[in-house]
Amino acid sequence: MTSVSGANFTIQHQRRWKDFLSSNQKQIRRRREGNSYFHELVNGLIRAQVAPDSVIVDLGCSDGKTLEACQPRRGIGVDIDEDALIQASDKCPKVSFHNSWIESMEFPNELRPEYVIASLIFDQVYDVSSVMKQIREVSDLETKLIAVTYNRAWQPFLKLAEFLRIKIKGPQENYVPWREVENLLELNGFEVVTRKDGILVPVRIPIIANWVNRWISSLPIFRHLALVRITVARPIEIPIAEIDSVSVIVAARNEQGNIAELVERVPIMAAYQELIFVEGGSKDDTWNEILRIAEAKSSPTHRIVAIQQTGIGKGDAVRAGFATASGEVLMILDADLSVPPEELPQFVEAIGKNHCQFANGSRLVYPMDDKAMRFLNLLGNKFFGALFTFLLSQPVRDTLCGTKVLRKSDYEIIASNRAFFGDFDPFGDFDLLFGAARLGLKIRDVPVHYKERTYGETNISRFSHGLLLFKMSWVAAKKLRFPRLRLTKSSP
Repeated sequence: MTSVSGANFTIQHQRRWKDFLSSNQKQIRRRREGNSYFHELVNGLIRAQVAPDSVIVDLGCSDGKTLEACQPRRGIGVDIDEDALIQASDKCPKVSFHNSWIESMEFPNELRPEYVIASLIFDQVYDVSSVMKQIREVSDLETKLIAVTYNRAWQPFLKLAEFLRIKIKGPQENYVPWREVENLLELNGFEVVTRKDGILVPVRIPIIANWVNRWISSLPIFRHLALVRITVARPIEIPIAEIDSVSVIVAARNEQGNIAELVERVPIMAAYQELIFVEGGSKDDTWNEILRIAEAKSSPTHRIVAIQQTGIGKGDAVRAGFATASGEVLMILDADLSVPPEELPQFVEAIGKNHCQFANGSRLVYPMDDKAMRFLNLLGNKFFGALFTFLLSQPVRDTLCGTKVLRKSDYEIIASNRAFFGDFDPFGDFDLLFGAARLGLKIRDVPVHYKERTYGETNISRFSHGLLLFKMSWVAAKKLRFPRLRLTKSSP
């Protein structure tokens, strides 16, 4: 089994941005000038966190005004907008500017910045985690990362501003909220040091705007309404436990056209790796396709295993796969390729670096393909995400994402205590989530991209499965959030 990149979604994203910039230069410059008051306020918030005469890297530096405001001893600005960099060079002749994608920027080996500024760029990159890894690699333990993000409560107003052409709308912007930014920071070796909310009035209104933005926007209650948040984080040392073996379980029903591509796209994540297909009742030739691929691609260190479930449903298939698995880390991957297999290593990394004990995929951070999830399904996922976050007492934004990862040793404890909840879960996701929550395992969302299925049809039924989710919510409420407090007296 070989590791290949599959479709290079990052390059596709970058091409869209390059085409957008080349086609809209005049409009972009005009909007930058028209929104200068807002950008001045953001730069003021950043400057308040930065010591002057420092070494600063500004990712997404645009026209260089942030670096100009911070007065660095040495500055490096990175942006893909050539027109903006020409303006920046005129303002800051002592700063080195680079026309480069942030994800592929190569910094000088000796560079150890005191500050790295990432102002409103996480909404524009394809993979926020990869950018944070880049920042972590160039940083030492004294470096401070200053991230500026929009408040998601303002998203309707930002959409309106885009519609009215007050704000430029780029291709596939993320609107990553600060909670997700903090989660990603922790996943990539940073610790949040401080937070600062600001800007209630983003347009210039004489006297009023300056006064409100300075004195009111940071006060309790009002700060939750502020347009942006400044998050300051620092790198921390992380003990790394090497993962020697991984088992990837794939429940495959009517997925014949996806098997070969899935095998090619699953990356190598450990010295020993199993890809376990669990086929159940397919109407197409999925089973024979699995057997054919297993015979052709399996090797002693990277095995492909084919089994057929005796029961029905994805939950039964997942449990059958886990019972067969021998890997130290167990992973679930949907066979429809809607979650790119190339994103699996970040789950192994989260477990190996002890950022969590249960890594739960979340499809609700990045933009989805247009037909990846129906609107009612999206609303249902958001609702049940909020509900289960309350019931499990840990943040779980996307309960139905098929990608979930945990250690085999933890799964065995969950399985041995399965009777506590009963046989209630046809999906296989909630049996694991409930069990992990009851054991007090640290659950953490790992953002993934969500793509449109290219072969076959979804096995999700919105209404019947929605009813099942309500039933499972009741189980979680009774067993976890509102447990019986009065103990039954034992017989003498």
